[in-house]
Amino acid sequence: MTTIGLIGSGNIGGTVARLAVAAGYDVVLSNSRGPETLRELVAELGPKARAATAAEAASAGDVVVVTVPLRAYADVPVGPLAGKVVIDTNNYYPERDGHIAALDNDESTTGELLQRHLPDSKVVKGFNNIWFQHLATLHRASGSADRTALPIAGDDSAAKLVVTEFLDRIGYDAVDVGPLAENWRTQRDSPVYVTPYGPYGGAGVPAGADVVRRAVAEAKR
Repeated sequence: MTTIGLIGSGNIGGTVARLAVAAGYDVVLSNSRGPETLRELVAELGPKARAATAAEAASAGDVVVVTVPLRAYADVPVGPLAGKVVIDTNNYYPERDGHIAALDNDESTTGELLQRHLPDSKVVKGFNNIWFQHLATLHRASGSADRTALPIAGDDSAAKLVVTEFLDRIGYDAVDVGPLAENWRTQRDSPVYVTPYGPYGGAGVPAGADVVRRAVAEAKR
């Protein structure tokens, strides 16, 4: 795995891109406004980054990060992502996304929605529970005593191993919380959402795997 594709290059996408480049990956960035709007970010990231369309980023990435508002998940290109590991960072904010009955009724999760849209991809939920500024500052080398963990969920065990390896290389441990049906445990307003890593808008606080596991276990519907 050498190239990370990004569909969406906002706060989380841009942060993941910076961490990936620092870890030696190539990145291909895209957003809904066109490659030309990513000129400054690409210049900041240097020669290991380039801008493209969403379809091109999907095709180029060995692993592709989908980090768009949930309301836009159905616009994610399907064909180019077939057979690929897709990291889904999406969260559900009804005030932004409109109401989605399957989520309001707890009949589905955000990860399952994207998996149904991408039936031939291997979707793994990740990066959805941490504020981007904390994500940018809490990475540590493997084996560090103050290393932070992030929860992941997915239906494909091999895909979760790929994502675990990626997280390790960019400076984080992974906590497997189970299948996509369990990713409600890491959604907005759950105990593991933002709080373990420090206050929103404040300095980051390292949160190890045990802290994350306890917070995930405390989640209630």
